[in-house]
Amino acid sequence: MPDPAEDPVASRPATRLIVCLGNELVADDAVGYEIYERLRRQPLPPDTQVEYAAVGGLWLLDRLTGTEQRLILVDAVMLGAPVGTVHSLAWNELPPLPAGAVLSAHAVGLRETVQIGRVLYPERLPADIRFVGVEGRCFDRTREWMSPEVCQAIDGAIAEVRRQLDADPPRSEHGPGQAH
Repeated sequence: MPDPAEDPVASRPATRLIVCLGNELVADDAVGYEIYERLRRQPLPPDTQVEYAAVGGLWLLDRLTGTEQRLILVDAVMLGAPVGTVHSLAWNELPPLPAGAVLSAHAVGLRETVQIGRVLYPERLPADIRFVGVEGRCFDRTREWMSPEVCQAIDGAIAEVRRQLDADPPRSEHGPGQAH
């Protein structure tokens, strides 16, 4: 992650935060890292910050400041779609997972982290949380084994993240940090 003291954009409060998750050393799980690397080299709106986390989970709650109005989480997933499919969902649209499954294999799952955050830190958690995932297949080999379909989906996932930056917020009667 860039040092906020060296980056004047990073030192401003972000109202839109993109967090790309994934292990840069593991096949399809490296898609989050690849998306992060490309996004950080592109011009983004001035109130937007992009970060990379090799592990997700509770670290995310420490990162949130309460100034974020939109949080976009980016990760590789296995939701049963064809490999390379780009999923773009509002948080409350995430499909139910089988018992015992987690949305992310990075420590505590993302779904659990958001639930914990809504209880412990409702003032920090943005009301508008979105998820952009790339359907993967290979999570047990090294990076050179990234599926060709996942490689081809990176540009589409980046386009979707950029679209989500300016999408209208979901209509909800709930305030920040409340369940939808």
